Amino acid sequence: MAGTFELFADEDSRIRFRLVAPDGTVLAVSGQYPDKYQAAAAIEDVRECAGTGLISDLAPAPNLARTRTPKRPHHVRPRFAGKANSLGAA
Repeated sequence: MAGTFELFADEDSRIRFRLVAPDGTVLAVSGQYPDKYQAAAAIEDVRECAGTGLISDLAPAPNLARTRTPKRPHHVRPRFAGKANSLGAA
């Protein structure tokens, strides 16, 4: 099922629209428009390009220096194939 575009008046009495998913989740909210006709024209523009729009990632890259690598607890020792305390010579 497709979402719904809802026209509404904001706190400044300007017209906006929002895209609402079938479950009621608001997916997007527009900027302000002076009247319903311009808002409706913007909805048509969104309908035309939204399905084919590419994703442009403008978010900052994660700071990898802050990412911690989990360390082994001190009481864990690596296991070796062979006898305990063996140097490998028979």
